[in-house]
Amino acid sequence: MEFLQPVLAFLACPTPARWVEGAVRDLPLLLQDHANCEKKAASTAMNLLFRYNAYPELQTLLAQLIREEMLHYEQVLAIMQARGISYRPVSAARYAAGLRTHVRHGEPGHLVDILIVGAFVEARSCERFAVIAPHLDEELARFYTFLLRSEARHFEYYLSLAQQYSPEPIEPRVAFFREIERELIEAPDTEVRFHSGPLPLLPAAGA
Repeated sequence: MEFLQPVLAFLACPTPARWVEGAVRDLPLLLQDHANCEKKAASTAMNLLFRYNAYPELQTLLAQLIREEMLHYEQVLAIMQARGISYRPVSAARYAAGLRTHVRHGEPGHLVDILIVGAFVEARSCERFAVIAPHLDEELARFYTFLLRSEARHFEYYLSLAQQYSPEPIEPRVAFFREIERELIEAPDTEVRFHSGPLPLLPAAGA
């Protein structure tokens, strides 16, 4: 899948194997958090749409992204319902908040940083779909493989908009957030979330 190469090159580290192991152990929780992530992605793009009305390219690209994210949300819900998984509140991962903590306040720095953060969220989602798909049942593997191209395209949307609206090269800010993102992905977590870090290992049988 050649379209994955820019995504993998953009990220500083791969998903830890212990995240995959933990996610596969609790697919109902992973699906619940995935649904929340799709909804939050649409909400983030919608907030940008209303806040930055004077940016026509942003309006066009993010309107398309919102439609796709909400379609994905509906698709995850349909899978959950077919499997008898009820929708319940799930606490947010520290991932997105950890990235946004470092967003600048003044403009245009605020917009540029939010767009860069969006690029990392979408790139990591794409990478995780690719990593976990081989470990899933046929239906979920097919669904997550289908989502790969959308997430890769969304990553490119955000990154191109960040460069367009920045008065200076964005590479230093991208490098800064790349390191923050790596730290968040490699730091351990106790509960599975779609963007959580490595999870505790199960005790060995008979231990």
